[in-house]
Amino acid sequence: MSKLVNTHEFLIYCSAKLAEEKNAWLAWAADQKRMSPKTLDAYERDVRQFLMHLTGHVGEPADVKHVADLKPLDMRGFMARRREAGAEARTLGRGLAGIRSFIRFLEKKGMANSAGLAATRSPKQPKTLPKALPASQAMKLTKPQEHLSETPWIAARDAAVMTLLYGCGLRIGEALSLTPNIIKSASTGSIRVTGKGGVTRLVPVLPQVVEAVENYLKLCPYVMEGDDILFRGAKGGKLQPAIVQKTMRVLRGALGLPDSATPHALRHSFATHLLAGGGDLRTIQELLGHASLSTTQIYTSVDTSRLMDIYEKAHPRA
Repeated sequence: MSKLVNTHEFLIYCSAKLAEEKNAWLAWAADQKRMSPKTLDAYERDVRQFLMHLTGHVGEPADVKHVADLKPLDMRGFMARRREAGAEARTLGRGLAGIRSFIRFLEKKGMANSAGLAATRSPKQPKTLPKALPASQAMKLTKPQEHLSETPWIAARDAAVMTLLYGCGLRIGEALSLTPNIIKSASTGSIRVTGKGGVTRLVPVLPQVVEAVENYLKLCPYVMEGDDILFRGAKGGKLQPAIVQKTMRVLRGALGLPDSATPHALRHSFATHLLAGGGDLRTIQELLGHASLSTTQIYTSVDTSRLMDIYEKAHPRA
C-alpha cells in the first residue's frame, strides 16, 4: 500500500480534516480498488499538488468546504499552471483521474459534489506506443549472449527474462515476480501470472520458454525453492527492472538493434505478431491481462493490409 501522508506535514496547505479524509481515501483505494503502489503514489502526489494550488487560490489551507463543489474553471486553472510547469498530457490526465477519485470518495460520504469534475474534459492523449520489433530481432534477444558477460549464468538469466517477455507477453514486473513453484506449473502448458491490481491470469508457455528458464536454473549458483524469487541479481537479491533495462541497452548496441528495442517492446511484439498471425483481439486481451478491449485495440495496432485481408476472407460480398 502507498505510504500515507504525515498529517502534520499536510497542515501547511490542507486542514487536519481534509488530510484525514485524504489518508482514508488512499487506504480505501489500496484495499477496495486494489490500486498498485505506484498508482497510489502518483495519485497522492497529484492531489497534493492540487490542494497546494487551491490553498494559494483561496488564501488559506484548503478544507473540505473548498473541494465540496469544484467547478470546471477550478480544474482548468490548475491544469494550466501544471502545463506551464512542463507537465505533459499523460501527466495531466492521470492527475485529473486522481483528483476525480478523491472527490468521488468524498461524495459517497456526502461531503462533496463531483459534477463539476465530471464536466471537465481530460487532455487529449498522444497515441505513442513502443514499436514492435521484427520477429528476427526479437529472437536475437532470446539467445544467451555469453560473449557479453563474464558469467554464463547471468547470460542465461537475461535470455530467460527476454524469452518470457516475448514468448508470454509479460510485463517486466510480472516476469521478475515469478517463483520456482509457478515455473513448475509450466509442465501443464501454462503459468498463472499476477498482473496489475493483483488480477491473475493463465498464460500459455511455449517449450522454448521452459527450456530457457531451465537452462538458467541449471547454471544459477543460488538455490531456489517453492516461493523464492526466481530471477536473481549478481549478489543473490531480487533482480531489479533497472538491471533488465540496462541489459537491453547493452544488447541493442551489441546486436545492432534500434532504440525502439526495449523490454516493453518485446511484450508489444508478442501481441502484434500474434495478431498478424491470425490471433483475435479478445484472446490477445486475455493473454496481456488488459481490463478492456479498447486498450488492446490501441496497443496492438493493426495495419490496413491486415484489415483488408480479413475483410476479403470474411465478408460475404467481398
